[in-house]
Amino acid sequence: MTKLLIATGIFHPESGGPATYLYHILPHLQANGYDVRVLTYSDDTHPSTPYPYPVTRIPRRAVPLRLAHYANEARRAVQWADMVYQHTLMLPIQVPSRKPRLLKVVGDQAWERAVRNGWVLPTTDVDHFQIRRYWNPLVRLNKLMRRREVRRMDAVIVPSRYLQRMVAGWGMTSQRVHVVYNALPPDHHATHLTRAEARAELSIPLEQPTLLYVGRLTPWKGVDDAIVALQAVPDARLLVAGDGEIRPILESIAHEAGVAELVTFMGTVERRRIPIYMKAADYVVLYSGYEGLSHVLLESLSAGTPVIASNKGGNPEVIRHQQNGLLVEYANVNALAHAFQEAFVAEQRERLVQHTLSSLETFSFDRMVSGTLAVLNLYR
Repeated sequence: MTKLLIATGIFHPESGGPATYLYHILPHLQANGYDVRVLTYSDDTHPSTPYPYPVTRIPRRAVPLRLAHYANEARRAVQWADMVYQHTLMLPIQVPSRKPRLLKVVGDQAWERAVRNGWVLPTTDVDHFQIRRYWNPLVRLNKLMRRREVRRMDAVIVPSRYLQRMVAGWGMTSQRVHVVYNALPPDHHATHLTRAEARAELSIPLEQPTLLYVGRLTPWKGVDDAIVALQAVPDARLLVAGDGEIRPILESIAHEAGVAELVTFMGTVERRRIPIYMKAADYVVLYSGYEGLSHVLLESLSAGTPVIASNKGGNPEVIRHQQNGLLVEYANVNALAHAFQEAFVAEQRERLVQHTLSSLETFSFDRMVSGTLAVLNLYR
């Protein structure tokens, strides 16, 4: 058995991509000869869920205390491990060069931190961030730290070719950046309801053109542009399933654009209800400027609902223009408005629906497991 330490910042039962990914994939690593242990931060250090492997949870106290606590536990865990599989950058963990160290990257943490802390404008394009030189010392430091840490890894796993190119730009040899596409967990099931039944349950008129956004309300998600573009299809409604710090701004934009009555801000929607909304919608909209590989796209296609997406990030690796959805130039509100009009041309949706499920073959859970094992096995 190969002793494998999973070092992460978040883990089940907390929500979030890394937490869900690890919870579902770790039993498969165990079944293939890996003795797994998990080290994570956590708000709940004593969850009731049992796991078939040890989980050490570091409480999220004041930053210096939790960093010291994590580093201390990591020191002991690394001594035990044969390999380390890390799931976020900038964890306080030291790994001897003789032990293989792998990393999964799902986005640019330096960019996210810079936007979140106001070191750069919230509208800063993530791709421009990669090549632009900044004088803010905190931005420069985080970019440098990210670059140095990635270059110390033996291998990096990314969920899209877009992120493969980005990580290679940080100075990592492209041959050591492996693309393993994300997948929906095996327990994910699209609703058994028909579209008509889903609409009836949600009280959405059967003939009402309906667009759906699912996700956090952050500046780079493009919800503001979707609201403005809604003016081009005055019969359509936009349902916004999610919450965030810019919700008041988005509500003001809807009023200023004269579409406030056509936009419904639902706040946070129960996870189990999302497949019903996706089934009921004509299209899911993800006009984001920053996506590694979005689970929302996979969930929408699984529900049989085509997507209107930006041509940014990993979106074009999932959405094929005029096959299972529409890809739109980013950021171009006029182009998005035109796409909304095109989406509701007679029989357009019916044609796109035909290819939603078949396009998920590349993103199967079994492929994700086998791809991950193939990379890990190179270094065991």
